[in-house]
Amino acid sequence: MTVSRDQVTVVIPVLNEERAIGAVLRELKEHGYCNVLVVDGYSTDKTVEVANDNGVRVVFQHGRGKTGALKTAVEHVNTPYLVVMDGDATYDPAGIERLLAHADYYDQVIGYRAEGRKNIPKLHRLGNGLITRAFNLLMGTGLSDVCSGMWLLRTEKARQLELNSTGFGLEVEVAAQVRDSVTEVPVDYRSRVGEKKLGTWREGLRILTSVVKLARAYNPVLLFSAIASLSIIPAFIILGWVGLEVVLWHRWRETWLMLGTMLLLFASQAVAVSTMSILLKRMERRIMQSLRKG
Repeated sequence: MTVSRDQVTVVIPVLNEERAIGAVLRELKEHGYCNVLVVDGYSTDKTVEVANDNGVRVVFQHGRGKTGALKTAVEHVNTPYLVVMDGDATYDPAGIERLLAHADYYDQVIGYRAEGRKNIPKLHRLGNGLITRAFNLLMGTGLSDVCSGMWLLRTEKARQLELNSTGFGLEVEVAAQVRDSVTEVPVDYRSRVGEKKLGTWREGLRILTSVVKLARAYNPVLLFSAIASLSIIPAFIILGWVGLEVVLWHRWRETWLMLGTMLLLFASQAVAVSTMSILLKRMERRIMQSLRKG
């Protein structure tokens, strides 16, 4: 492990996590993490009191949601790296060591929930899978769990991010901006302690919408090429219909034939542009990795 525990600050955004936060902080101390920052979103229970009793720094966030918590955290973190993890005891602090092992070479290391996936509700698993697939398609990445609540980030990079999400879209917003320097490692996921805060349908749709907006902002070529590629569907429908009329009724729809052919050519060019965009992104990523290792 190249990066030591002293070089990382564990950032824990919390809101009414009285039942879990004490156990989380004790586990972190047992694993040797002394730099811990609890960012409280103005809890109405005893979360802050429990955190203070465990001898960690507590600050009150400005802004909304986890995005506001991260913005607040970077103002107080003075280590080269930070690890964001949820305060509901779902993530095992032992997994942080896996994140640190790759911190030298990437701006972000995501802990994807490979172990204990049964503890994720089935509907959340389905939504997370759809969001991750959409993200990979529109961003040209190959991540397994873009919505994971445990990830490492280079502090310098964190200060450069433009963060605007207000709900649970922080993870996809960060990954979108560091997509050329991100990797992932498996971590354990446990049952949540306390009441869940994520509204399944509302937040899921909001995050999925955020993915499309982020693609428009940070990878527009691939996004619009992918959209244009969908014109291949009406192209085949039109050309199939024209061909059927020629075979069955000997009718020649020249105007429709031209339209279908134009749509097919347009879709073919869009597919080619999308493919080239993905290949160029992969090449750029490999070059950046080589430069960091060199």
